[in-house]
Amino acid sequence: MNISIRALGLSAFLTLSAGAVSAAECIAPANPGGGWDFTCRQIGKILYTLGEVDSPVQVTNMAGGGGGLAFGHVVNERNTDEDLIVAASSATATRLAQNAFGGLTADQVRFVGAIGADPGVIVVADDSPYQSLNELVDAIKADPGSVAFAGGSAAGGFDHLKVLQVLKEAGFDDIRKIKYIGVDGGADAITQTVGGFTQAMTGDMSEIVGFLKAGEVRALAVLTQDRVPGFEDVPTAKEQGFDVVAVNWRGLYVPKDISDEAFNAWADKLLNVANSSEWKAAMEANGLAPFTMVGDQFQNWVNTVVASVEALSREIGVIQ
Repeated sequence: MNISIRALGLSAFLTLSAGAVSAAECIAPANPGGGWDFTCRQIGKILYTLGEVDSPVQVTNMAGGGGGLAFGHVVNERNTDEDLIVAASSATATRLAQNAFGGLTADQVRFVGAIGADPGVIVVADDSPYQSLNELVDAIKADPGSVAFAGGSAAGGFDHLKVLQVLKEAGFDDIRKIKYIGVDGGADAITQTVGGFTQAMTGDMSEIVGFLKAGEVRALAVLTQDRVPGFEDVPTAKEQGFDVVAVNWRGLYVPKDISDEAFNAWADKLLNVANSSEWKAAMEANGLAPFTMVGDQFQNWVNTVVASVEALSREIGVIQ
């Protein structure tokens, strides 16, 4: 994605049309160029293109604390601002669940929707003896030390938690015995697995596409509701008996104390973006899979995810 912008500092934003009195603002809790920045700029652009907002959406880059600075700003200073949306992802929910924002909690904002995702996957080397997720899980249940996973996040991070959720679904409760090696990114995790240093890799679909097409790895499961377009031969974990959805979703939250009418209006606007040809083109260009969930349904789903991640994180000692 080629975006040319001028870095204007922590509270900078794209210039609005002259004379605009009130307009939507999207906070990207990171520097320009990352996933949250992409979320704000692409969704903001399409909102204006579709006529869902009257003026171009301001984008404010507010990096710090892995999203914590922006979260605190919204909670403490913008709690009733109905014109404010904030980019969020699975990392946001994970960090809130693990109390990484200095005591701030997920229920201090409202999660309004997600409209795209990088699907979670579990893969093995092409010459692995494991032909299905069930075979891999059965091997772990028989001998937890026989399978080590590599992932691009640290222990307790999102990649690690994907595997733990699957094993919990399988009825394996001693999850501290699951061997996980955190390395520097998905490519390194695949290299560990292809090289035989680990028996499986946990990561995101975008990280494995090249290796999959080259025949170096075999995807045992994608952690989505439905099979991913373009990768229909990869079964979901759900259809193999493990009710786990773990996607790096891209979406938004809004201040907690806005009206229900404003919350529902943002949900409707986001749904219209999701259904647009412009957003479908943006997803295709940036390797995202369909994942649309808005309004109260999304808020309830996030609540479930946060509770699950918190419980798992306590169980493995990430938080006390």
